[in-house]
Amino acid sequence: MSRVAEFLFRRRGGTGWHWTDVFTWFWLIGGLIVMFGPALWLVNSSFKTPAALAEFPPTVLPYVTAEAIVEGYEEPLQLFEVRNDDGSVRVLAEVRRLGTVAQMVDPASPGEIIRVNIRNRTPKRSIAFALDNYVQPFLAFDFFLYLRNSVFVTVVATLITLLTNSMAAFALSKYNFRGRSAVMMLIVATLMVPLSVILVPLYSVISAMGLFNSLWGVILPTVATPTGVFMLRQYMLTIPDELIDAARMDKASEWQIYWRIILPLTAPALAVLAIFSVVWRWNDFLWPLIVLSRKEVYTLQVGLNTYAGQLNVQWHYILAMTVVTMIPVVLVFIFLQRFITTGIAGSGLK
Repeated sequence: MSRVAEFLFRRRGGTGWHWTDVFTWFWLIGGLIVMFGPALWLVNSSFKTPAALAEFPPTVLPYVTAEAIVEGYEEPLQLFEVRNDDGSVRVLAEVRRLGTVAQMVDPASPGEIIRVNIRNRTPKRSIAFALDNYVQPFLAFDFFLYLRNSVFVTVVATLITLLTNSMAAFALSKYNFRGRSAVMMLIVATLMVPLSVILVPLYSVISAMGLFNSLWGVILPTVATPTGVFMLRQYMLTIPDELIDAARMDKASEWQIYWRIILPLTAPALAVLAIFSVVWRWNDFLWPLIVLSRKEVYTLQVGLNTYAGQLNVQWHYILAMTVVTMIPVVLVFIFLQRFITTGIAGSGLK
């Protein structure tokens, strides 16, 4: 631990601060806030009530306004600390608000209506986490159905992507045939074609194949990715051709060479492509929204859209379920992150 602290707090100027030391700390702290600030805000806001989310200026911590049961009123009333003209403070419950004037009552003697300017009161609040934001969607929302659909789409699409892209990369890196460079250039050129350009013809193909309202209609059009083919091909070019020649001399078939030699040696690049594929499929919203119209086959991202109504958006549920949907991607990244550096460095993506 002392060596880590020595590394973090060492200075270029020796005992004094050099201007580069200040700039480095400013740059690192700023980058840390930019990268992790939105994620922390998302997690923190997912524990807020709808009233707390609507507050301006927004609060950092999830506060909840205290409530009390007042005689003569069916619903609990929110409590406020009201400053009197003599400087004293007393706790009143709000009955209703009309513009800048709030009608309030004393919870101990609710018979008299007291009119208070909203500038002279502050909510009586305490830090509390709205755990119902996570509980209610599981009870009243088909979360597990959408989760199962998303897991199926992500896992199957990732496996097919790894298989098809690695086969294409193997052929483009280890076989010499006429037009190989042209095929590779054509594959890379498709990176410049946005999804919105091919949405209509892609939808027509899926509809003609009878895959509309099917999870396979979401999976199959996205399994062949030019990014995956390019990355795996660049990595396979670093594998010596002598290994393949030796395997052929031992009378190994092309499938055995691909399955038992190429794939194990390409494991770091495959892990990187797996991370990309999981993130792409798990967060995909536009294409599943177009293909799927039945609630039974919704993926998680499309299912969350049901909380965004035409007149009312339930942000507290959307934020909570968004945090839940982030967990699988984070876990995949944690387990496979050790392959990222090796895979990207070996594939030539520098």
